[in-house]
Amino acid sequence: MSSMSYMEKLLDGVDVEWKALGNVTNVLRGKRLTKSQLSDGEKIPVYHGGLEPLGHYALSNRPANTVMIINVGASAGTVGYSSVDFWSSDGCFCVEHNELLNNRFLYFVLIGHQNLLRSRVRVAGIPTLDAIVVNNLQIPIPCPENPEKSLEIQAEIVRILDTFTELTTELTTELTARKKQYNYYRDQLLSFEEGEVEWKTLDEVATITIGEFVHKEKQDPDAKYPVYNGGRTPTGYYDKYNNTGEKIIVSARGANAGFVNRMSTPYWAGNSCYSIGMRDTDTLHSGFAYYFLKQSESKLTGIQQKGGIPAVSKKQMEELLLPIPSMDKQTRIVGILDKFDALTHSISEGLPREIELRQKQYEYYRDLLLSFPKPDAEVAA
Repeated sequence: MSSMSYMEKLLDGVDVEWKALGNVTNVLRGKRLTKSQLSDGEKIPVYHGGLEPLGHYALSNRPANTVMIINVGASAGTVGYSSVDFWSSDGCFCVEHNELLNNRFLYFVLIGHQNLLRSRVRVAGIPTLDAIVVNNLQIPIPCPENPEKSLEIQAEIVRILDTFTELTTELTTELTARKKQYNYYRDQLLSFEEGEVEWKTLDEVATITIGEFVHKEKQDPDAKYPVYNGGRTPTGYYDKYNNTGEKIIVSARGANAGFVNRMSTPYWAGNSCYSIGMRDTDTLHSGFAYYFLKQSESKLTGIQQKGGIPAVSKKQMEELLLPIPSMDKQTRIVGILDKFDALTHSISEGLPREIELRQKQYEYYRDLLLSFPKPDAEVAA
């Protein structure tokens, strides 16, 4: 069904009037509380400069089901919604309830304006969003001459969009639970009693090499091979590779020093990237080594050099101890953890992929359901 035919059916011939938000309702500024007034023993969340509560207070100054817009700090321009009573500090605008507007409908409309709001934040000094920007936002009011019909249309849009957001929330909750389950089983499977297995240093069972620098000017976004250079994702692409086969890579320096990843396709390792290959694949499964090192990631980040740029030295890598159970046991452990890893981390399958698809579906229908006809001349916010 095309967007026009759907909107025509939804509106059923009624008019849509676009109005500045400030002409429909009031944009309210909150009142600051000091940290000494906040208490862990109270239940009312306090919002200031972000969508995570700053703390809790005994009283509220805004009712449940209120739309908020952060107006100061790094999150300035972010749109939020509270389903419970709360306290709005002076870093948080709130939209006063109005009989012409379904507050949840207004929230979805303003989410569509979020990029615009962020682009209007003044960045000199503390980032600040001025109230006039919010007041001038143009919002659609379907059937303004018949408030009952207008709210009916708004409620139907909210019903559909909430269905999508609830599904995404359920999937995200499921992903969180599965990640905890994955971490639990990984820790159980990779824990060994004293004397149960032989332990060897990484240098005894694997080769550890540092990559080579390749200048940015020689890289090409259309080239075939990814370049890994001290980060979680490729820093670029190159027409050559210096590593192939099953490899574990570890960031050698920088903010991501100690981060562990694995590769099964050719890549170029930069000069801030360790590549680890197994010396004897009949003794040590590369997947087992990867999962053990991934579990030990906190140890790798813990041995970063504290002076200057964070870094993990090759000697420190070589001295890491790995358990060496039988190959049958390693293969069984890898098979179990591969399934959990795909479910909880894969961007091509599993829950992350499903969440991404549901989010895109939500955004598509949000844009579709809010594609009200606009006048030829529209006042810019």
